[in-house]
Amino acid sequence: MLLTLRTTHVPATDLGFLLHKHPDRVQTFELPFGAAHVFYPEATETACTAALLLDVDPVGLVRGAGGTIDQYVNDRPYVASSFLAVAIARVLGTALGGRCERMPELAASPLPLEARIAALPCRGGEGLLRRLFEPLGYTVHADLHPLDPAFPAWGASRYFTVTLRATCRLSDLLAHLYVLVPVLDDDKHYWVGDPEVEKLVRHGEGWLGTHPERETITRRYLRHQRGLMREAMARLATEGESQPEETARIRDAEEAILERPLRLHDQRLDLVAGVLHESGARRVADLGCGDGKLLKRLLADPQFTAIVGMDVDSRSLAIARERLDLDRLPPRQRERIQLLHGSLLYRDRRLAGYDAAAVVEVVEHLDPPRLAAFERTVFEFARPGTVVLTTPNRDYNVRWPSLPAGRFRHRDHRFEWTRGEFHVWAVGVAAQFGYHVRFQPVGEEDPEVGAPTQMGIFSR
Repeated sequence: MLLTLRTTHVPATDLGFLLHKHPDRVQTFELPFGAAHVFYPEATETACTAALLLDVDPVGLVRGAGGTIDQYVNDRPYVASSFLAVAIARVLGTALGGRCERMPELAASPLPLEARIAALPCRGGEGLLRRLFEPLGYTVHADLHPLDPAFPAWGASRYFTVTLRATCRLSDLLAHLYVLVPVLDDDKHYWVGDPEVEKLVRHGEGWLGTHPERETITRRYLRHQRGLMREAMARLATEGESQPEETARIRDAEEAILERPLRLHDQRLDLVAGVLHESGARRVADLGCGDGKLLKRLLADPQFTAIVGMDVDSRSLAIARERLDLDRLPPRQRERIQLLHGSLLYRDRRLAGYDAAAVVEVVEHLDPPRLAAFERTVFEFARPGTVVLTTPNRDYNVRWPSLPAGRFRHRDHRFEWTRGEFHVWAVGVAAQFGYHVRFQPVGEEDPEVGAPTQMGIFSR
């Protein structure tokens, strides 16, 4: 079984530091079911490939246990399975954990990465393969193998050679492989008990809780054991809620108090609703809809015939439902609007087909390494005709005497862009995904530091 990991990050040989395996040496590691070999078929400044070759000994696994013929003759030595997951954890465990003493910043940075699995069994076919990896931001290339090239009439096998490409942290790539390879195989070579729930939650942190196929992944990873599934689903259900409800309420209130003298919140929502109306859109999405204040404005405009609000926080969606009084709306009004639980970091087919989307004060809550996933979710996969995006203008923060120097407006903000930084980001995204962008201030402009909020209007 062969897995290769490739990068074109310069210098590409830094991959050796991240994997803790020197490019100039072949290293062998004994495992309970055979041996793993790590070597580098390519190691230059511009491209580096590390190979993990797994040599499974099926005879050794069953020797002395009264094994049957199917235990001796099977596909396990040749295909990616739970054996590969164990090898990743034991041989590449430091990289899987995101640790690198020599280059900690590199370990925490997104890199251009490519993973290739020579033979991956997919019970569920290419469709399931794509549903598992594409929401995580990967470009997936899959070559299906025939049962026997000499006998085309026998049809196709369930084995694929799979190539995954993304710009992400190496630890994230390894975590995705660790969890999803056994899920695609829908089998494990060892007993599955309570410790597997801990492994799933640990390696699924930050992505599994909001994955569209979360239930399928959990069911297969835990070998369809209902008790373990219920425990894992309960623990994953709260993922994506960045802080407890009371803490979030206090932090939101702090930001609202700061902006209240300018009526900035109302100005922002009124302006966004107006831009959406002027775009001529009829089907609109509020991505990161929060407690539904923008949705209420959209629902009051008869131009919008289909409205969707999506948020990662289930509590916010519950508040939005109450604010919109959804359960008491007349049937025709109720049919116009839908609330969805989901994340903007993963591809979601439910978001396709909308004329316009609003992303109001959302991006600054994302960790910078995850912006690339957000960009693909919105601009490549959902791809509405118009995207209206707002974010704070950090230049303006000096105009609030109550805001300490260097502090963001909201304690959950991961960053706040200056006008120049926002301009560079927006122009780059527009060029990458085939949009044009224009900028509009939100709130009264200060001649020195600009408006308190900045808006980018992307259109195709």
